[in-house]
Amino acid sequence: MAIDEQSGAERSPESATGTGDGLTSYPRPQRPAAGGRRPPSAGDFHADSMLHQRSTPPRSGWRRVLYRASGRKINPGPGVAELRERELIGRVRTRVDGCRRIAVVSRKGGVGKTTTTLNLGHTFALHRGDRVVAVDGNPDAGSLGYRVPRETANTITNLLVARKNVSRYGDIRAYTSQAPTRLEVIAADDDPRITHALGEEDYRRVVELLEVHYNLICMDTGTGVLESASKGILHLADQLVVVAGPNLDSARAASSTLDWLDKNDYEGLVARSVAVINATRPKGMVDLDEVERHFQSRCAAVVRIPWDPLLEAGAETSLEELRPATAQAYLELAAHVASGFAERR
Repeated sequence: MAIDEQSGAERSPESATGTGDGLTSYPRPQRPAAGGRRPPSAGDFHADSMLHQRSTPPRSGWRRVLYRASGRKINPGPGVAELRERELIGRVRTRVDGCRRIAVVSRKGGVGKTTTTLNLGHTFALHRGDRVVAVDGNPDAGSLGYRVPRETANTITNLLVARKNVSRYGDIRAYTSQAPTRLEVIAADDDPRITHALGEEDYRRVVELLEVHYNLICMDTGTGVLESASKGILHLADQLVVVAGPNLDSARAASSTLDWLDKNDYEGLVARSVAVINATRPKGMVDLDEVERHFQSRCAAVVRIPWDPLLEAGAETSLEELRPATAQAYLELAAHVASGFAERR
């Protein structure tokens, strides 16, 4: 065993290297820094420790006015509402490993299920950097494809026919329409005879194709949970959003949907579901606090979406055109759904 001349430490033969001139050299031993700390390295240079902390300027309200009027010298910082918005956006951006499939369901028509699917998808696509797609799985000729600028006449049926020739993301785009938020939509056929012919296996094939290219799939369903298409979507879903209107009939139908799921081996899906009470108004005959408490006892979270005249039209919409309270409610919905991304089915 050789001895290092500088440190007096023994050197093993395995650490020796030839120099090509018959001599043997040994690597210089790594000396610990003073006090036993690791030696300095390029890894020490990162923004948290080397940059002066900057205060983010407020985006709105009197705080923004003061900031601009002072020549950007006085920065009161963001207010409570803005901080809350940032916190929600942070949750919406929760990382997804692979693909997450979200089913939006209701056993009663006209409660805003398609609108919920659309604006949940818009919110995710606007605030995330990955790909988000919404699929119209309503066997009764769903209208999801007409709620964004239509870029193609292709439908889910065309995608099924061509699926063996679709391998790249560029191939998929021939069958989707993309909104300004970057949300993509796959439309259903207008003829209900065609959509009713699609079954559980068809939707499984579509989702298997999409999950290769998208991180989030929002699936709009029909009102019949016993239909083959809806059962197929439920079986594929990682998470569930159940939609109710602000009335007893609709709330009862939404709760009965959860009853059916509980009795058919979907207890985990129900436990991490998010309930939506849609199109709520400030005053009404129904005690919405009591309705909310009911769903809180069954679901992971409950969100009220306020009535908005833009959504009532059932036409193309954008998040920017919604009332601030409505857009905020959809942000809260997306944050609650994203909170479940880490959970496995």
